[in-house]
Amino acid sequence: MRYLGQGQKWVLRNGRWFGFGLLPALITLVLYTVALIALAFWADDLATWATPFADDWDSPWPGLLRGTFTVLLFASGLLLSVLTFTAVALLVGEPFYEALSQKVEESEGGGPEGPDRPLWRELWISLCDNVHVLLRVAAFAVPLFVLGFVPVVGQTVVPVIGFAVSGFFLTVELTSVALQRRDVPVRERLRLLRERKALALGFGVPLVLAFLVPLVAVFLMPGAVAGATLLVRDLVDGRASGGSEDGRGDGGETTGPHPYPRGTTWTNPRPS
Repeated sequence: MRYLGQGQKWVLRNGRWFGFGLLPALITLVLYTVALIALAFWADDLATWATPFADDWDSPWPGLLRGTFTVLLFASGLLLSVLTFTAVALLVGEPFYEALSQKVEESEGGGPEGPDRPLWRELWISLCDNVHVLLRVAAFAVPLFVLGFVPVVGQTVVPVIGFAVSGFFLTVELTSVALQRRDVPVRERLRLLRERKALALGFGVPLVLAFLVPLVAVFLMPGAVAGATLLVRDLVDGRASGGSEDGRGDGGETTGPHPYPRGTTWTNPRPS
């Protein structure tokens, strides 16, 4: 959570960049608001269409079943919007967040310039990476949706697991800006964060909970991108440098100045 606080402090100290980072999130918010309103409007009809077998049931069971289905459907839509909001905002705001993240790097002593690729290529890579991550999210979301129908467990354990899953993948999405600049492939990003689950959850879960409050996601996104950049500098740069005297310690904490050599890209630190 320290990185979240540092990221928000950075954008508040640099107000121009805070406003700059709000634009993609505002556009994405409008799109999701329209989609959720449409889902709420059609949820009852979708519940009736999905449960034709309940037409012959005695009252009040059809209403209870369809009411539960409607609530779960809208809750799933809300959860999906939380899971995908960052991915869509990052895709819409690729140039905005890349510039913001680069500015954070410069203010902290410099960072890699990243691969020299045209904008369309960067957007295509981001789209492919987001699809890869969303497929993994779906592998969790579908079973959790089904388990949501289980009495007691579906109203207690499942939401907790859902927030943990959402928080982990939200961290994956937010750190992708700085990790793409280091040319770290998406599979390696997932592996890095799986090895530091507590770090990933500590950063992502509070954001997921905050994003459930209307409009909060818009105002936290610039600081979240800045905080994720600071997280990556400690997690990846220190690891790649091997924790030198001028860099990061073995635990990923800052022990002194750590200027990342410009033009340097990711190399897998795992022993052969």
